[in-house]
Amino acid sequence: MQPGLKDKFLTTALKLLPQHLLAAGMYRIARSTWRPFKNMLIREAVSRYAVDMFEAENPSPSSYPCFNAFFTRALKTDARPIAHQPGAIACPCDGKVSQVGYIKQGKLIQAKGHDFGLLQLLGGDEELSDTFAGGAYSTIYLSPRDYHRVHMPLSGRLRGMIFVPGDLFSVSEATAQLVPNLFARNERLICGFDTAAGPMLVILVGAIFVGSMETVWAGEVTGPKNSPSTWLYEKDHKLFLKKGEEMGRFNMGSTVITLFPKNRISWDKAFTPGVKVRMGQRIGSIRHPSKRRSAHHPEPPHPAAT
Repeated sequence: MQPGLKDKFLTTALKLLPQHLLAAGMYRIARSTWRPFKNMLIREAVSRYAVDMFEAENPSPSSYPCFNAFFTRALKTDARPIAHQPGAIACPCDGKVSQVGYIKQGKLIQAKGHDFGLLQLLGGDEELSDTFAGGAYSTIYLSPRDYHRVHMPLSGRLRGMIFVPGDLFSVSEATAQLVPNLFARNERLICGFDTAAGPMLVILVGAIFVGSMETVWAGEVTGPKNSPSTWLYEKDHKLFLKKGEEMGRFNMGSTVITLFPKNRISWDKAFTPGVKVRMGQRIGSIRHPSKRRSAHHPEPPHPAAT
């Protein structure tokens, strides 16, 4: 779908408007507890986006204390079965697949005809960039109707976290075609884990009206606006999360990017751009060292990472 005049106008407007001030305003609005106001917002969201409240742990829209509590609502325990087959990779969130594939020459595809740099995505961390050079990536966009908690694709032990300050452009399909290096420009939270497939990064990308991003171990995460902030978790303070457990959430919607090192995993054939996915479903599998290369999404022909 090509961006229309409305998309181009809104993108130009966002370049001129105070993005962080708008996000701060939305943060306050979404946490208003005034019943007539918050109930009006919730009713409008349920109606406009056809939100399925029957799968929510709390199915009563008016009982949520504020709009943000509704937006980040928990689901019933059986609403999202987790792919527990040995070696299966579970989808980290609900949403629509924007892109999926393998990193080539340090670049990830953003949209048709547009790419962005791995090093820039990772806040200029060269060592981290080298670890994931030639690796596998997926990008999933969460719309307002989706479930907005992010879960573990594989069981893993927390290694560290990087908050990278940046812009807050929309991350819609149209904006991805209009804003160069969108995901390497927007504010983002990079979470690193040790898994059975080696290092894994789950990256929460902020957007306009995303009041904040949270993790289960640190709550809301912020940092200085002029440089990345890094938290390292030593072995005595490491958190282990099982596949399918919640690891973070968006306070309003955005995008999740997942990275694995080269030759460690293969994406399933059905996991392709444009497909709608649900948290917990199988999207790929860990590759056995002796397994032949998958014909789907072939990897770049340079030596395997160690």
